[in-house]
Amino acid sequence: MQNEIKEMVKEKYGEIAKNSTSCCGPTSCCGTKSNKIIGYSIMQDEYDHLDGYVAEADLGLGCGLPTEFAGIKKGDVVIDLGSGAGNDVFVARAITGEEGKVIGIDMTEAMVEKANVNKEKLGFQNVEFHLADIEAMPLEEATADVVVSNCVLNLVPDKQKAFSEIYRVLKPGGHFCVSDIVIQGELNESLKQSAEMYAGCVAGAVQKDAYLGIIAQTGFKNTEINKTKVIELPDSLLKDFLSEKELEDFHKRNIGIFSITVTAYK
Repeated sequence: MQNEIKEMVKEKYGEIAKNSTSCCGPTSCCGTKSNKIIGYSIMQDEYDHLDGYVAEADLGLGCGLPTEFAGIKKGDVVIDLGSGAGNDVFVARAITGEEGKVIGIDMTEAMVEKANVNKEKLGFQNVEFHLADIEAMPLEEATADVVVSNCVLNLVPDKQKAFSEIYRVLKPGGHFCVSDIVIQGELNESLKQSAEMYAGCVAGAVQKDAYLGIIAQTGFKNTEINKTKVIELPDSLLKDFLSEKELEDFHKRNIGIFSITVTAYK
């Protein structure tokens, strides 16, 4: 089942990477049903005011702005999980400067290819992208000062293993800052089973308390939620996945869907 989920996510995000050249903006890519959920406009925080921002690397797929709270310093080694076309990598690189290094990890081949094209255009020597799973990063222990990720860990079936890998690659005293989707309340079964909703960061999201529990169980300390944002999925979108009765049930459940940005230390 986990392999099936990964292949589905790879396929959908690969399509976005390949089609992104025809997009008219970071939140209006091609108008397909999947893209109306993936990178839904109310989820994307604005990047274009940040140093290092590269428009071609911004596919509108985030749900926060982790670099805002990541405490990255000049000379740091930073790892970006689910780096896509390189959006957060290039923003982080503007902070670390020439003295630092930024490493992007993504499991979608088309995304890594696009990121490398962007890197070559910029001529950066201290940026690299790896095609790999977050749960098995091809990196040595204690590599990074900071790990960031933007709306990606909810797509990983084994979140415990993902956070264990984050812990492994961080230096002692290092920290992560991730933006992710969590929920409160139980989603309708139709939403849980929807491939589109999984790829759109909703169906794969876990309960907020469970998410924070995984972080604590992994051994991280001083966990702090830096920012919380309510995600409102409009009925016009939900009707693509729910019957009228299911939609009524969805509202009765009083389900909360949130983007949270979380920091914790090794």
